[in-house]
Amino acid sequence: MSSAITTPNADRSDERFLLVLSAASGATDAFAFLCLGKVFAGVMTGNLVLVGASVGAGDRGAVPRAVVALAGYAFGAAGAALATTRLAPRPLLAAQTALLALAAAGWGLGAGRSLGPQLVLLFAAALAMGVQARAWGTPTTYFTGTFTNLAGRLAKREAKHADRWVAGRLVAVLAGAALTSLVVWCCSPAAGVTGVALCAAAFALPVRG
Repeated sequence: MSSAITTPNADRSDERFLLVLSAASGATDAFAFLCLGKVFAGVMTGNLVLVGASVGAGDRGAVPRAVVALAGYAFGAAGAALATTRLAPRPLLAAQTALLALAAAGWGLGAGRSLGPQLVLLFAAALAMGVQARAWGTPTTYFTGTFTNLAGRLAKREAKHADRWVAGRLVAVLAGAALTSLVVWCCSPAAGVTGVALCAAAFALPVRG
C-alpha cells in the first residue's frame, strides 16, 4: 500500500524531508553532469534535448550516456510504481540510497573514467532518481512544473503559505548541486558522496510512511 507524501497533507517534518530529498536530487544531477559525461541522472527533459541536439549536430558523444540515463530513470520509475502497491516508500528510499552509494563508490574507486564503467555508474544513479521521482507524491527530482506554478501564483498574487516550502525545494536543488560542485573541486573522488549523505539524512528524518 502506497503512502506517498503529497504537499497539501504534509506537515513540517514531511516538508523538511522533501527539502533534503530535493537537495539530494540536485547533488546527484551535478555529480552525473560533472563526472559522468555531461548528462543528467534525474532531468529527463534535458537528456532528451541532449540526444536531439547531439544527433542534429552530428556529435553523437552524448547519445549513449543520455540514452542510458533515460533507460535507468524509466526502469527506476517503473519499478517503484510496481513496488508502491506493496511497499511503503521508506524501503524504496533505502534502495535508492544503496544505488547512489554504489555509483559513488565506483567513482571513488576510479571507475567511470572510460565509457563502459561510466555507463554503469550513470545507470545506477538514474535508476535511483527514477525511484525517488515515483515513490513520493511531491516532486523532488523535476521542477519545471513546480517553478511554473509558483511563478504563476506569485504573478497573480495568489501565493499560499505552503509556497515557502515549494520555493525551499527549488533552493534545495540549487544548494545540493552547488555542494557537489564544491566537493568535485576539492576532492573529485568523493563527488558522489553528497547525494548519498543527503539521502541518508532524509532517511533519518521523521516522516509519515
